[in-house]
Amino acid sequence: MKARTLILLIVLAAIAAFAALNWTAFMTPTTLSLGVADIQAPLGIVMLAMMGALIIFFLIFVLYLQTSVLFDTRHHARELRSNRELADQAEASRFTELRGVVEAGLKQQSEADLASRNALLARMDQLDREWRVSLEQTELTLSASIGELEDRFDRTASGEIVKNVN
Repeated sequence: MKARTLILLIVLAAIAAFAALNWTAFMTPTTLSLGVADIQAPLGIVMLAMMGALIIFFLIFVLYLQTSVLFDTRHHARELRSNRELADQAEASRFTELRGVVEAGLKQQSEADLASRNALLARMDQLDREWRVSLEQTELTLSASIGELEDRFDRTASGEIVKNVN
């Protein structure tokens, strides 16, 4: 039980005890002025009735406030749930969009890698062809030089044989 409720119950019990102890004084009739007329009535009972009416009014007011707060809470809970669903959908769409962007980037990177690989292979093929051509030219030059040396050697050797025979 909350402290406010406990204090309110203690105050109401004290008022009820005070009225019970002084019941004869409450029931004593007196002249009461209503502004336009005077009447004879017990002042204590009139005051207790006004206090009871005030208590009933405040109870109705508290019930109204609690009911309106309950309805507002339910309304806010529904709005919060719908906003949470919208946020979840937005987050899902962002993840889908992010997945698309990442896949497009990976595809673009893969295409760039493939193009780079093809360019590298083409360059390597070209260098291989150039190397082979250069090797063939070197081979031909070397063969020609060796042939020339053989011819010189043959000419020199046959010239020495002719000199030796003479």
